[in-house]
Amino acid sequence: MTTEPQRLQYLEAMGLTAWTARYRLPNARETEACEWELPTPDDGARQAPGERLQALLDAPAEASPAPTVPASPAAEAPVRPPPGERKARALLGGLVPEAAPEETPPPVASAPAREAAADESREALRFALQVACLDGRWLVVQPGEASPSPLAQRLLVNLLRAAGVTPEHAPAFEPFHWPQIEGLEVQAPLDEARQGLGAFLAGRARRGWAPERLLVFGDDATLTRVLAIDDGRSTALDLPAWQGPALETLAESAEAKRDLWPRLLDWRREWKGEAQGEAKGDA
Repeated sequence: MTTEPQRLQYLEAMGLTAWTARYRLPNARETEACEWELPTPDDGARQAPGERLQALLDAPAEASPAPTVPASPAAEAPVRPPPGERKARALLGGLVPEAAPEETPPPVASAPAREAAADESREALRFALQVACLDGRWLVVQPGEASPSPLAQRLLVNLLRAAGVTPEHAPAFEPFHWPQIEGLEVQAPLDEARQGLGAFLAGRARRGWAPERLLVFGDDATLTRVLAIDDGRSTALDLPAWQGPALETLAESAEAKRDLWPRLLDWRREWKGEAQGEAKGDA
């Protein structure tokens, strides 16, 4: 279940500002006040359900005989919960099962192991990226906090031009980082990071972003894990994907450029083929 702080975090990732009223607006209708009649200590019939349940759980074993010490381990009788707890289990409709007496309890993890597991469940994945969307169709991603340098952006434009990928506007990069809000409790770090990135892209849909393909220049272990690129596809974003050297690496290495050349030919066919398919659909 998504908590309210998590919902606010996803809204912030989408670029939506959530507002909370601190004062009553002028001429606004006042909130109706309600008077709750509190039960008296001896009025058990009007006690709150949660209090009644807690009372049952805390109730001692009334009129229960004192347990006898068995003669041998084999003759040990199964331990049953007190009547109050059995009633509470009945009220919960069997949602709290009783442990079988012959069942061996699971091994107890050591304190360091429990602390490590707790820290892992509370630690959010951290990553940052720069992203541009070519004509609302192709996502271009560079991992890291810093935006691409002017040299890297010129190289990207030249690579796209050589591949026949000719968007109407030059790539304009926007930053994204996760987590958006610090200090929130984390239950599923990977799933929540993917949902946050998905919320960011969903928010950009208002600008006409409808991604069809993903190009990632550079490698970041956490981001690669979030995107889940395998066999030419990002399963997290459900998009065809390519991941290769960083733009700075391509700028400094002639060999890296030569290795990229066959991929540029594929980009040309993919960009032109999608454009022709869209034109036929419009016709």
